[in-house]
Amino acid sequence: MLRFLDILRIVIVCLAFFIGYSIGFAKEYDPIAQLHFMIPVIITAIAGLSGLEGLFFGKEAAALKGYETGSNYQRQSAIAMLSYAVISLVVWFYDWGIRAELTILFAFIFFFFFSGVNHAVDAIKRKNYRWQNINRPFIVILLILGLVYPVVMALKNMEF
Repeated sequence: MLRFLDILRIVIVCLAFFIGYSIGFAKEYDPIAQLHFMIPVIITAIAGLSGLEGLFFGKEAAALKGYETGSNYQRQSAIAMLSYAVISLVVWFYDWGIRAELTILFAFIFFFFFSGVNHAVDAIKRKNYRWQNINRPFIVILLILGLVYPVVMALKNMEF
């Protein structure tokens, strides 16, 4: 089940990029429409599924990653991940606009970036070469690279 969730997260994010870039370039480039679609899908896929995984399959997920099991911090992290997903959906559903969408995206990316650093350090320091420790830093970099262009273009189109 956990490997399925890993694959599902990656597939959903890839689809979000494919559809998001299709939306963005449908006629005249519209980075705000692109991000309006991509942000909640990406955050919900990554943070939402990770949060549910942590709450319902916490022991199995920790063991699969080579981490200690039954930690209160693990449960707390799962709840934090779910909060990113829920808030991204609230922002989208109530159409709070690109500023709110970018705010939740930046908060999520900040967490996800340092999570990637943590996984890389764990892989190097403890020689924990599990799938999540090896792929997380690369996936984070790919995610950030894929979002840079629409975010920069959206920021250019915004009035401050």
